[in-house]
Amino acid sequence: NDTKQGSGGIQFFFYYQFCGCGAVEIKVSEEPVVALVGHDAVLHCSFSPEANFSLDELSLFWQVTDTNQLVHSFTEGRDQLAYQGSTYANRTALFYDQLAHGNMSLLLRRVQISDEGSFTCFVKVRDFSRAAVTLQMAATYSKPNVNLEPSKNLKPGDLVKVRCHSFSGYPEAVVLWQDGQGNNITDNITTSQVANEQGLFDVQSILQVVLEPNSTYSCLIKNPLLQEVTQASVSITGQHLLFPAVALWVTVGLSICLVILLIVLAYVCQKKIRQSCKEEKAKAGKTGTCLQLLKAAVSFWCVHLWLSFTIA
Repeated sequence: NDTKQGSGGIQFFFYYQFCGCGAVEIKVSEEPVVALVGHDAVLHCSFSPEANFSLDELSLFWQVTDTNQLVHSFTEGRDQLAYQGSTYANRTALFYDQLAHGNMSLLLRRVQISDEGSFTCFVKVRDFSRAAVTLQMAATYSKPNVNLEPSKNLKPGDLVKVRCHSFSGYPEAVVLWQDGQGNNITDNITTSQVANEQGLFDVQSILQVVLEPNSTYSCLIKNPLLQEVTQASVSITGQHLLFPAVALWVTVGLSICLVILLIVLAYVCQKKIRQSCKEEKAKAGKTGTCLQLLKAAVSFWCVHLWLSFTIA
């Protein structure tokens, strides 16, 4: 093997030939290894050693595939970390009690966004073999904060913004908005996702809606890699709404006009009934039926007026 000094530190380049007699068949994870930021990750790499295999025969190197930066090395029966990349210092280890059984996996501690990518496992017994493993980072998004802007002195028909904010997730989120019936809202939405210093994304999404009483809006933040969904909602009730003074006075005025109209109608009807009673009295001298009819009419209009006042 040769070494080269570069801007990223010491880089290793391995030159090898494959032959049926010396190369071993390496097994690695076919799917990307998904790890949570701040946790430990295991990059799997293994082979089936022969019965007389000795660790003195083993040379094991883990490198960053794209840059050839050395992540970890093991030769002559022990770790050789003199040329290890500084970003991996005190963060790597092997499964030493399983090396003799062919387990070449790498333990990478406290992984971060910058660790994401491809790592190559080089194994030499009599000849070199290699295979690459992909590390994919993930982080759970915080529960969203959802609020109205403005949040006071709102009137039905006002155009308002429903703002949704979620922090420190990875990779970029899928943002969905839903109404109270669970229907997706796709119009008038503006979403931005900005990476912070750690490479985690802060998500902000704004929904513009025309204000309606008794409505609910939900913001859903989905992590496509972890298949996690976190959500929060805001419900608009009568407490949020302020009905304008003009509309209130119009309602009161209409109620008063309705009451006056009912009173006038009651007076006219009562007058007509009395006149009919007088005519019947003059003709037949019967007053009982007229008095009962008059009482019934008065009772009806009293009840009607009471209901009108109650509704108003």
